[in-house]
Amino acid sequence: MAMAAALAGMAMDEVRASAAWVAARSSHVTVDSEAIERVADNMHDKIPKIEWDFEGIHYFDDGPLTVQYLFVLDALNFCFWPDKDLNYDDLASGLKAALENDKSVFDADRLQKYNGPELRKLLNWPRPLPLEDERVRLLHEVGYELERSFGGKASNLVKSCEKSASMLVATITSHFPGFRDHSVYKGHQVFFYKRAQIFAADLFGAFKGQGYGDFHDITSITIFADYIVPAVLRELGVLIYHSKLATMIDSQSEIAAGSEEEVELRACSIYAVEKMRDLIRLKSGKQVLTVELDLWLWAYGVQRPSLQHHRTLSIYY
Repeated sequence: MAMAAALAGMAMDEVRASAAWVAARSSHVTVDSEAIERVADNMHDKIPKIEWDFEGIHYFDDGPLTVQYLFVLDALNFCFWPDKDLNYDDLASGLKAALENDKSVFDADRLQKYNGPELRKLLNWPRPLPLEDERVRLLHEVGYELERSFGGKASNLVKSCEKSASMLVATITSHFPGFRDHSVYKGHQVFFYKRAQIFAADLFGAFKGQGYGDFHDITSITIFADYIVPAVLRELGVLIYHSKLATMIDSQSEIAAGSEEEVELRACSIYAVEKMRDLIRLKSGKQVLTVELDLWLWAYGVQRPSLQHHRTLSIYY
């Protein structure tokens, strides 16, 4: 078990170390250290405690069914932007309604059988979803591996990780390729693990740090490198985009998954917020969780619908 814990810790160390490696060599995105300090000065007394169930859009019953719901939600939680009307709230509330209507809807054997039209019906969505075939493939993968290795239950997956968020991330990325969020940058492997980490954070927030959300190392979780956080960091002056990248984003041109620009946007965001967290802890004398910072940045971003984010078709965020 000690070896498993050490390997799990290495997974999160790899996320931080590879983000720093990219930030030191980035040619399209610059991290402004002075801006990080300025933002930390303004933020250190404003960090919210996690309030996970905003507006009642999530399913919660304080038991294993909630864990199953969250795992399915985070398996599908990516790439809404090609459909201007679709967003995370539609996904979360659609899955909630489906589960309230039929408690067996996310059973492992059923997850392996859904097709695109059936998934749309579950979500009450009137047209094909962005990357719909990939979403269906990931449902099948989740159902198959939960059944094969965890008795069909995401709650068993969580229990197997001994109250360690980092072990949960490592276990998910080991068993479920669709959560294996990494890339190659200038010959160096870079790790993000956004959706695996957000599952741990969702459990922590939903269960208020108790039961299935009780993790002794929740501090190991980084931000969730997505579309919104880089855009917010740009507006705050923390990230500076070089002219070609700025033009691509402002003109809403697609940026290829795995390109240098895309990897730098995500990795520099992780690196910058890690530095910001360290400064806020130093200034406030309080323990500040990166997941709390992520929530603050994400909320800041969604309140500004005109904010321009990068556009990448990806199953990872």
